[in-house]
Amino acid sequence: MPPLSLYIHIPWCVQKCPYCDFNSHALKGEVPHEAYVGHLLADLDASLALVGDRPLGSIFIGGGTPSLLSGSAMQLLMDGVRQRLPLLPNAEVTMEANPGTVEAARFAAYQNAGINRISIGVQSFNPEKLQRLGRIHGPQEAIAAARLAKRLGLRSFNLDLMHGLPDQTQEQALDDLRQAIDLEPPHLSWYQLTIEPNTLFGSRPPTLPDDEALWDIYQRGHQLLSEAGYQQYETSAYAKPSYRCQHNLNYWRFGDYLGIGCGAHGKVSLNDERIVRTVKTRHPRGYMEGNYLDQQHDVEPEDLPFEFFMNRFRLLEPCPREQFGLLTGLDEKTIRQNIDRALKAGYITESDTEWQVTEKGKLFLNSLLELFL
Repeated sequence: MPPLSLYIHIPWCVQKCPYCDFNSHALKGEVPHEAYVGHLLADLDASLALVGDRPLGSIFIGGGTPSLLSGSAMQLLMDGVRQRLPLLPNAEVTMEANPGTVEAARFAAYQNAGINRISIGVQSFNPEKLQRLGRIHGPQEAIAAARLAKRLGLRSFNLDLMHGLPDQTQEQALDDLRQAIDLEPPHLSWYQLTIEPNTLFGSRPPTLPDDEALWDIYQRGHQLLSEAGYQQYETSAYAKPSYRCQHNLNYWRFGDYLGIGCGAHGKVSLNDERIVRTVKTRHPRGYMEGNYLDQQHDVEPEDLPFEFFMNRFRLLEPCPREQFGLLTGLDEKTIRQNIDRALKAGYITESDTEWQVTEKGKLFLNSLLELFL
């Protein structure tokens, strides 16, 4: 069996950002702390049949804004998870946080509950850009949140940073990156803003930097990060040595994960060699009526190659060829023609034991993945 992770979704935000297409809902009134945790644990109970007593290598609490949850509710949640599934001794437990909701007392409570890694949604240190992105925090709150995470002595913390923002100059993008590096996070997620359908930006698109400007920002930013000791290990993820995000690595290596909470997705390998995907009810109202499972289906064998490589080729590390058969149950012969086309296009290289995405493959990742559809 591949390693197992748990994803927990907290669906509420103070307000919805105009670029966000995640399952998040602007808060009306108070968060139903204990009531929602009760539903999360009931959802987990209903999901246990898929995994038995397999141990968890990581937990990721995302949203929405999980840092809206009270310290006591987080303790209740983590205690409930530990009562139901064993955690490996070195399990990574991450919680996303908005700098505008970061409070020292609450974060100490989160740490006591078992959170050992915090991912802080900074996005930018420029006040005008933050306002344009609909963020509820300012630069000083972001800096204070990062310093608090460092002071708490957590296992690690991450800063989320975006570039390619509306009317952003190259120097503004690089200044954001320099300020983030100065805060010395062990992990940095540095990704380009994309306009998604069904968002405010999707209906009223802002003016973004052109492709040439974006490429210059990426090249110079990548150089800054490399010189500061960060290693790129995924399309948008950089880390100091030994600080890569274990939870996300498990996604990208085609590991298993349970998903609980509003709209959470799961993927689990079963003993009979089936792979099952689950989707939970999106809206808090329906979810908190006890209707947890929205969809469940077996992944068809013809879809497995695309699903495997869609995750695996995001990673810059080599992909062991044996992993394809071990994790999909398919013979490599089923994808030989696809691999040959990728080799001919110069997107990957192949040795007796592994495949490796090339520099060209990184730049044309969508074209590479389309070969496996």
